[in-house]
Amino acid sequence: MKGYVFHGPGQSAWEEVPDPALKETTDAIVRVDAVTICGTDLHILKGDVPEVRPGTVLGHEAVGDVVEIGDDVRTVQPGDRVLVSCITACGRCRFCREAVYGQCRGGGGWILGHLVDGTQAEYVRVPFADPSVHPLPAAVDDEDAVLLADIFPTAYEVGVLNGRVRPGDTVAVVGAGPIGLAAVATARLFAPERIVVVDLAAARLEAARKLGAEAVADAREAPEQLVADLTGGLGADVVIEAVGVPESFELCTRMVRPGGHLANIGVHGKPALLHLEDLWIKNVTITTGLVDTHSTPTLLRMAAAGRLPTRQLVTHIFPLERMEEAYDVFGRAADTGALKVVLGGPQREVVAVSAT
Repeated sequence: MKGYVFHGPGQSAWEEVPDPALKETTDAIVRVDAVTICGTDLHILKGDVPEVRPGTVLGHEAVGDVVEIGDDVRTVQPGDRVLVSCITACGRCRFCREAVYGQCRGGGGWILGHLVDGTQAEYVRVPFADPSVHPLPAAVDDEDAVLLADIFPTAYEVGVLNGRVRPGDTVAVVGAGPIGLAAVATARLFAPERIVVVDLAAARLEAARKLGAEAVADAREAPEQLVADLTGGLGADVVIEAVGVPESFELCTRMVRPGGHLANIGVHGKPALLHLEDLWIKNVTITTGLVDTHSTPTLLRMAAAGRLPTRQLVTHIFPLERMEEAYDVFGRAADTGALKVVLGGPQREVVAVSAT
């Protein structure tokens, strides 16, 4: 089969790789029908995630059909259409028992496309299949479902829930990429008074408006002043960092009100300065986190009911064999307007979809 292989910083290729095989009785083999590219994959290619060894197939989000299962798998059968979660869970360790699957100490956590071969291939081995794949309702299409493997649970859990968004809040989201836009969509579930979105790209700010942001700001034009003006000088109740660079984190610390919450989602490859000389007196709560995907069943039900704007984030669709082109389009989002790029089987046409 073929897969997208990381060979070191700046080096990757869509090439022949060995077919996956069952290694444990709790494994499943899934034929990949739809997969997507994450901003974390770009961080890996830049060398920001040194644990990823050269030779690893990338990717941690997929929809597909189960083709083989180990003897101890009970929740799915060959032929089942499933969502492959970005997080795997042993189901037995302390953290899994607390539904903190991202911190699994029994061999799970974020391992696909990180510590073991991932989903950007024709087939993938999924460890701990029972808690780590989700049967899909027929009402949820591939392009919708694959966005529930990572970006929607991440935005919802690490951004909205960690940030404790409440009715009437002012919420500021810094970064209008897929994660930031998913944070806008899921923050709206809690009826905030307003959502302010900050980004450098006009197209992404327009996408944020279409998803329900009441105000947008160019990151180069003092967005903290806009937030101050909207809140009578107080600042945002919740600020969500969805970029992963020191400058955006520092901007977030300037936008949050006393007693507010700063929820960091972005993957940081460099140290960010923490201005405790300003923050120590403000009672600010700063949270970080890796998604646990405990919300995936809830989000799947909402998607099946048409309550999540998943498809609105998909701007480009490619067949799997155009993986390298898809990475180029996604990596040049400022030029191409890409939000979320989805890849499917060879029968699919290359499509550029307008963000709505």
